Parts: sequence; C-alpha cells; structure tokens
Amino acid sequence: MSVMVVRKKVTRKWEKLPGRNTFCCDGRVMMARQKGIFYLTLFLILGTCTLFFAFECRYLAVQLSPAIPVFAAMLFLFSMATLLRTSFSDPGVIPRALPDEAAFIEMEIEATNGAVPQGQRPPPRIKNFQINNQIVKLKYCYTCKIFRPPRASHCSICDNCVERFDHHCPWVGNCVGKRNYRYFYLFILSLSLLTIYVFAFNIVYVALKSLKIGFLETLKETPGTVLEVLICFFTLWSVVGLTGFHTFLVALNQTTNEDIKGSWTGKNRVQNPYSHGNIVKNCCEVLCGPLPPSVLDRRGILPLEESGSRPPSTQEASTSLLPQGPAPIDHLSNEMPEDTSTPEDMPPPEPPEPPQERSLHWLEEPHCPLGLGLPHLPKGARGCGSLGL
Repeated sequence: MSVMVVRKKVTRKWEKLPGRNTFCCDGRVMMARQKGIFYLTLFLILGTCTLFFAFECRYLAVQLSPAIPVFAAMLFLFSMATLLRTSFSDPGVIPRALPDEAAFIEMEIEATNGAVPQGQRPPPRIKNFQINNQIVKLKYCYTCKIFRPPRASHCSICDNCVERFDHHCPWVGNCVGKRNYRYFYLFILSLSLLTIYVFAFNIVYVALKSLKIGFLETLKETPGTVLEVLICFFTLWSVVGLTGFHTFLVALNQTTNEDIKGSWTGKNRVQNPYSHGNIVKNCCEVLCGPLPPSVLDRRGILPLEESGSRPPSTQEASTSLLPQGPAPIDHLSNEMPEDTSTPEDMPPPEPPEPPQERSLHWLEEPHCPLGLGLPHLPKGARGCGSLGL
C-alpha cells in the first residue's frame, strides 16, 4: 500500500511584508520595485569597463606598464561589490506595528491628548526626546502606526520607515539608510576614482596613438574610445560632485534628509546632537561603526495562523486516503439507541482556556528599538542603546 506524504507549505515573513519592495533568492535580496535606472547604472559601468579592458588596456600594458589594467580591475571589482551590497541589502526598514501594538499606541495617544471637540484639529502626534541635552521630536507615522526613532523617515517610494534615512537613490535601486549608507559612500567614492582613471588613460591612449598615425586617424580607428571618453566626461562631474557632497555630510555626521530640511541650520539654529565636534570621530562613527542587524527577519517562518494555512492532522490525512462512500444503513433496527447515562455520570465541562495575550515585541530592547511610543520607555531614555544614541 503506497503512503502519500503530506508536505507543509512554509510561508516566509518576506512574502507578507507590507511596503513596495521586491525580494529575490528567498528573501535574501531586497530592492525597490523601480529598478529600471539601476539596470542603466549596471549597463554604463559594465559597458564602459568592458570596452576599456578590451581595447585600451592591452595597448597601455605593453607601451607603459602592466599595472594599469591590474589597478583598473581592482577599482572595477570594488565598485561592483559595493554597488550590489548597497542595492541588495536592507537599508534599515522598521517593521510596522502589529494590530495589538497599534491599538495600544492609539489608546496611549487618546489618554494623553484627551477627547478632541468636534470641529477642532487634533494636536500633532509628537513626543519630545532628549539626546545630548538637545530636544529631538519623535514624529508619529500614520502608515506604520509607530513613533519613528530619531533620524528615521518614511520613504514614499518604498512605503517604509527607514532608520537614519538619507535618501532614496534610483541609481542603486534602493533606499539609503543606516545599514547600507557606508557601502553607498564607498561605491560613489570608488566609482569616482574609476571614472577619473578610465577617462585619464583614454586620453593617454589617444595621445600615444596620435603620435604614430595622427589625431583624426586615431578617432576613426577607435570609435569605442571616443564613446568611453564621452560617457566618462558627462558622468565625471555628477559622480565626483556627489562624492564631495557626501564627504561633507559624513564629516558633519549629517544625512541628506536633514540637510535638505535644514534640521540643524537655518531658522532654528539648533546644534546637531549627533555630531562629536570632530571630523575624525564623525567619519569613524558613520563609516566604521558597528553595523546593526536587520530587524525584519525576512527569512523567518510565519506561524500557521498568520500564514493562513493549517496542515491536516494525522487522522485527517489517513482518512482522506480511504475511498469515500455512502454511510452504511442498519436494516435490522429502525430505532435509535437510547442514551442511558445519567447527569451524574457525565463528566463536568472543561473551563474555557483564557485568551493568550500577545506580547509586544517592541518592548524587548535587544530585538528592536521601536518602543518609543510605549509608556515605560522614556524613563532614562531606555531603548536608545540599540539606536546608537
């Protein structure tokens, strides 16, 4: 007799995550849905470097030095590695509140603000938080139903709150936040060096060839070199300028979002509470500090109640294997058997089980620093250690 094996369908958490992100490799790769410009970035880098290695590198290695293609290959591999690391990683997405948590925060807000008369505008949902003797406002996100941690913001493209949100970069196809900012900075820095390197040695290649066959003949014989020079010339200014801008932000320990909004400059004249007042310390914190783990747990397995499926029991599985037919009919007796048991013989009914309270996982400090809207956290700024404050 053959036995049928019933396999349980495993539902990963990334399959049910809200927001506008796409996942590949069973949740290991996380990107934004709009990836067209990211493919253009790959095409420009791969195409330009392929032409450079195919034509100019061989000639320059013989005429000048074999170290030229080696150094170019190192820059190319480092740029591609940092680009893919930036594009495929979690930028620091903050999970949304569960229904029980959202209801708890709503009750706390109503208890704090009181009943708002009809026709009046409700007060803004803001909490004040003190960091380095500086008052920082924690804003409430109506989409994620949480009080956002300091420096976090909601990305309208990915529809997620991102910790230490810098900006959404379509060229890398992802948000840039706390968990991938250092890789983004290393990418644009290495890309600037690679662009300058390829552009300079293309000019050297054209100059060496022009000494032998003339300038016009060189342009006619090397159309790929002309294309490389044009691509590098027009991308050089933007990439180098972007690198300089982010170098300035890293030195101040500031984000692009804070710089655009003028959070620490302008009318408020508020000092940046995250700056150490030292360029070296700021650079070490941003680029060399500890990298926090992802709080999404994308590859975790959902409980059966949340995944919407219930595996059949052993008895149900064995019963389903038997052929189903009409129930047998007893032709010898037309009377139903009487129940002769007395009420004293009946077992007492079991009391109903009390409902299990769902724990608020944001209160657990080692897992996620998102309990900023809950009542006991502001005591001594508890929970901010995991935020790097």
